[in-house]
Amino acid sequence: MTVVIRDLRPGDPEDGESVVRVRRRALPFLLHTAEGVAFELASAHPAQRYRILVAETAGGHVVGAAQVGIAHDSPEPGQSKVNLYVDPAHRGIGAGSLLLRTAEEYLAAQGAVETYSWVLEEPASRAFAERRGYRPSRSAHFLGLDLATAALPPVPDVLPPGVEVRPASAFAADPRPLFLADAETTSDEPSDVGVEFDDYEEWLGHTWNNPALDKELTTVLLVDGAVAAFTAAHTDGATRYSSGMTGTLRAFRGRGLARLAKIISLHRARAAGYTEAITGNDAGNSPMLAVNRRLGYEIRATETRYAKKLETV
Repeated sequence: MTVVIRDLRPGDPEDGESVVRVRRRALPFLLHTAEGVAFELASAHPAQRYRILVAETAGGHVVGAAQVGIAHDSPEPGQSKVNLYVDPAHRGIGAGSLLLRTAEEYLAAQGAVETYSWVLEEPASRAFAERRGYRPSRSAHFLGLDLATAALPPVPDVLPPGVEVRPASAFAADPRPLFLADAETTSDEPSDVGVEFDDYEEWLGHTWNNPALDKELTTVLLVDGAVAAFTAAHTDGATRYSSGMTGTLRAFRGRGLARLAKIISLHRARAAGYTEAITGNDAGNSPMLAVNRRLGYEIRATETRYAKKLETV
């Protein structure tokens, strides 16, 4: 079967929906929406050289997609990423191979010397990556929770001394305190590629203005008036609620604040009608993994970060 690779057509809702269908079938453990795909492309930093590649059959059927870009915020130059999604019903026709080759050639032409890709922990996917020179590094888990029936821990009747709860919407006039909290906690997250998290305007455009970010369900804890912990909530506007970054600033760790923020946010999500909660954890992040397990989350799947040195152009 003939497969061609092209770029996603910006502003074409049908093309965006086709990419969403592929992503949902290939990786159902994440939140995928057409609005999110469009935003992902439109909000990318110019230095990221970001592209969404599409694999299409001669009959015009989209069977695969790829996220391709330079890690422009890494202090180490030449880092990049490529994440592949191929519809399981259309594997074996060369779509994944052609997407990956096109992505690698593009990244090398942009000056990338190494690329990373997340690969689902299944024999076929691992073999695909390893045959093409990729080598595994660290792993992460996808977790899920039936929010409609889960026995969530109750929200405490009385909060710890000095603790206040605010939705992210309370910071609409000045979200910079949330940016600073996000920057500090993200810098402590396990990662193969370092990040210089210091661009407030980019954060506003890419994180704060993300249409999936639910600013009412995103929960912030203050201690004596200062932001101490938070959990970011993304939703599909229908049934699925996803916990994004959850973190506690260093000065406030060890008090159970991250768990409290998640409990409050989950209760609010259930009250808003969401029935499924999903999240992700680096396999080495034992504290947060333990928090999520105590909340009732179960591991649904695991993926591994693979890396490959690229041939320079």
